[in-house]
Amino acid sequence: MLVEEDWLLHKLNEMVVQCKLCPRLLKYIREVRKTKTKRFTNQVYWAKPVPTFGDPKAKLLVIGLAPAAHGGNRTGRIFTGDSSGDWLARALFETGFANKPTSVSRDDGLILKEAYLTAAVRCVPLLNKPDPSEISNCSQYLLAETKLLEKTKKVILALGKIAFDAYCNVCNVKGLMFGHDKIYPFSDGKTLIVSYHPSRRNTNTGKLTWQMWINIFQTARSIINGEKSEVHDLPVNICESNERQTISRSWMDFHNNKSIRLCDRS
Repeated sequence: MLVEEDWLLHKLNEMVVQCKLCPRLLKYIREVRKTKTKRFTNQVYWAKPVPTFGDPKAKLLVIGLAPAAHGGNRTGRIFTGDSSGDWLARALFETGFANKPTSVSRDDGLILKEAYLTAAVRCVPLLNKPDPSEISNCSQYLLAETKLLEKTKKVILALGKIAFDAYCNVCNVKGLMFGHDKIYPFSDGKTLIVSYHPSRRNTNTGKLTWQMWINIFQTARSIINGEKSEVHDLPVNICESNERQTISRSWMDFHNNKSIRLCDRS
């Protein structure tokens, strides 16, 4: 029998896959399915909003930008089948969050331990640049996931500025600066770590090196294990806005009634 958090995350993902709030993105992912790329000509693309996955009792929540056109949009799993997924899976494996160092398909046997992977946007955006309205539409799903993992998560890892801004917005955190290896301890005992995204643009140019990348995950592991970590940034108090309270009431309906009744922000 599935634990409650696992069941609720599963139901939330069912809602994500059926989401039609962003017509521009839905049109684009279907175009990608038709045009494909040479390497994957014979494969059937997922071409729907991409569900998240991981351990329902995660202590590490990893937030990316969006599925890759020929990665998650093809395989149907976030951070799967593309170079960013390769970097992430290897780092998770080397720091004890995964059972294997690769992420290639939904049935590849990858199991995450104490980690959950999500994204600011659940469909591939054109040129990796989602509109503000599209980020806003997806924010209800990100907020629901943060609520579901509230009891267990200790570290939130934001990959890239869009993911960083999306998390700060749903949690109503103000005044933080984006930057690689920024570490922000929250007043509720959780910690936000910020990293450059492991996109080819960053890894091929040396803006993000492997050592810079693995250091981020080693820091996350140290914090989760309760080891002393040198933190340079000031503690952050989290306050709630009226908007967040409204979403939270919808979330409580979802949680108490065991059905999805998140706000429609279209």
